[in-house]
Amino acid sequence: MTELSDLNLLEAAQALRSGMTTSQELTETCLARIEACDDAVQAFLALTPDLAMQQAKSADERILSWRKKSDEPLPLVCGIPLAVKDVLCLQDVPTTCGSRILEGFRPPYTATSVQRLIQAGSVILGKTNTDEFAMGSSTENSAYGPTHNPWKLERVPGGSSGGSAAAVAARMCFAALGTDTGGSVRQPASFCGVSGLKTSYGRVSRYGLIAYGSSLDTVGCLARNAADLQPIFTIMAGHDPLDSTCLVDPVPQVSLDQIELRGLRIGVPREYFIEGMQTEVETSVREAVGVYESLGAVVSEISLPHTDLAVPVYYLIAPAEASANLARFDGIRFGPRIEGADLLAEYLDTRGTLFGSEVKRRIMLGTYALSAGYYDAYYGQAQKVRTLIKADFEEAFQKVDLIACPVAPTTAFPIGQHGDDPLAMYLEDVFTLPANLAGVPGLSFPVGYDSDGLPIGMQLIAPHLAEASLLQATHAYQSTTAWHKEQPSL
Repeated sequence: MTELSDLNLLEAAQALRSGMTTSQELTETCLARIEACDDAVQAFLALTPDLAMQQAKSADERILSWRKKSDEPLPLVCGIPLAVKDVLCLQDVPTTCGSRILEGFRPPYTATSVQRLIQAGSVILGKTNTDEFAMGSSTENSAYGPTHNPWKLERVPGGSSGGSAAAVAARMCFAALGTDTGGSVRQPASFCGVSGLKTSYGRVSRYGLIAYGSSLDTVGCLARNAADLQPIFTIMAGHDPLDSTCLVDPVPQVSLDQIELRGLRIGVPREYFIEGMQTEVETSVREAVGVYESLGAVVSEISLPHTDLAVPVYYLIAPAEASANLARFDGIRFGPRIEGADLLAEYLDTRGTLFGSEVKRRIMLGTYALSAGYYDAYYGQAQKVRTLIKADFEEAFQKVDLIACPVAPTTAFPIGQHGDDPLAMYLEDVFTLPANLAGVPGLSFPVGYDSDGLPIGMQLIAPHLAEASLLQATHAYQSTTAWHKEQPSL
């Protein structure tokens, strides 16, 4: 007999509609799974069982009303237990961004992306672990300890949305929200063997997302397959007057039925297959591209010539924006405060003690890049090269419909491997950063496993606002393969 936690989101939604189960039963199953597994995985920073059961009860009443032929349509996510990355605000629930400087902070409002899911009937189980202020690629930078990869507990789950990816992979929830500033949804999705969607910049409201890099941050989602991502994306996306960067473009209704890949043009960038890449990663990605060819897609090699500049460009622009965004965290308005002899000492002691080393490193990098005499040489130049990277994608999408490439050079690495080498950690994002700099969407999904049994992910990248194409193409692949059905044996 199939356990409720083994159902994917769409199967759970169907079970709710048919009366085979209730939202309260699904929620109790997830909470029991968290209790059984999370001591080992450490995916959650805060649980909200009382809120979750209250929301589940309301969802059951809504579903019962729908069964009685209510005229109101029933969203697919109604009654489905989800998790939320701890950089997205949830009213009156601790929101720490994985940092001691926000310990005990309970926001007075809820992020728009989360609120839209709640209004659709979703059940919020709790807040998931993250690299501090989403700065990292392994979820090791959390002030509350690292999250462990459910496939091998001594490995990282990726970051910074590692808690969300691990929670989905470990069957603690049916889907989770994450954020992607430089790959923070796609890379952990790859490391944990789940599917992760990075949305176009401006497609989903950033209101209620505690900012890291304001021109790069996007809200995304993680689930077991593309079909599960589709209803979450559709509900979250769309214009929000509370976010001036949120676009007014309508969100298309994404149909995953009878997808025809014949004639779809897929480009494979030669710059994404680099020296030192794990052989199994390259082999699995190229085999996945071969599957698309067998389904009728037309595959060709393309060039994104400024790819090698993405890492230095990102690590000038993102820290510069972070240095401004994190200036507000000083112990005066919210969060704990370390008393000092005077106001300056209070600022220095609070920020110097409660910020972690990676956050302080990026604040210093960003402040230096924006300082007088260096602005034009560093930040200004980085913005110019960012324009070139964006132009690379625009030119490529004149020739192809989608771009297929690896998510990361390797599978999940051991916890602590890059602890003393920040540059090695930064290079983990070499294949994901360009999409953020260009503002285009990407979707990571599993395409194989290495000899250690660790998942391998591939990403598809689409033109701006073309999330529908990503979901359809990924669903077509997953309809003919079974990599996404594997699960860790926790």
